[in-house]
Amino acid sequence: MTRRFHASAGSGDESAGTAVGRLAGGITREALERDEIRQAMHSRHPEVALHKDADLHASMRATLADMPPEAKACEGVWLFGYGSLLWNPCVAVTERRVARLHGFHRDFRLQLDYGRGSPEAPGLMLGLVPGGSCRGVALCVPGSGARLEHELHLVWRREMLTGVYVPRWVSLTTDQGRVPAIAFIVNPQHECYRGRLDEDAVVERMATGHGMLGS
Repeated sequence: MTRRFHASAGSGDESAGTAVGRLAGGITREALERDEIRQAMHSRHPEVALHKDADLHASMRATLADMPPEAKACEGVWLFGYGSLLWNPCVAVTERRVARLHGFHRDFRLQLDYGRGSPEAPGLMLGLVPGGSCRGVALCVPGSGARLEHELHLVWRREMLTGVYVPRWVSLTTDQGRVPAIAFIVNPQHECYRGRLDEDAVVERMATGHGMLGS
């Protein structure tokens, strides 16, 4: 590949941290608590529309209000993790179960000019799109009432800031039985959605994409 990173993709005057548009410590619980992803994104990419924190909270509450009856049998909420949520959930998790989601699969359909990409070095991100199935992990986020809402609000700050995903209830297959869970599905109406790209385009963006959250 001959494409090169622009200097602003992670060097030079960005080394000071979030004040100049870089999330220095990556995605952590502390960064989510302080809403630092929003601050860094606004500093680095003021042109990107971000959901207000109140709107994230309203979306989270609306999703909880649509909880299927079978999900009310346990205290807490299950999330479907298939990417970084597997190893870096940033919220309390009391149980993990290997799970498969039928009806959706992972694919590189999201092109990012921010986060893990930049206008100079756009990246690609995996997302759940219709068809097939996806193997992942069901993560149980414990609690109820304000405690549960606080944990899920952090998840919404992480996953829903730009509206690239849509939260929805799904049914996961596990060795312990079916588990109702929240999954974040690609929003095909979002400007980052690119549809299916050919293999060469995927390889190039994967090899060269880089932004304030890394590659």
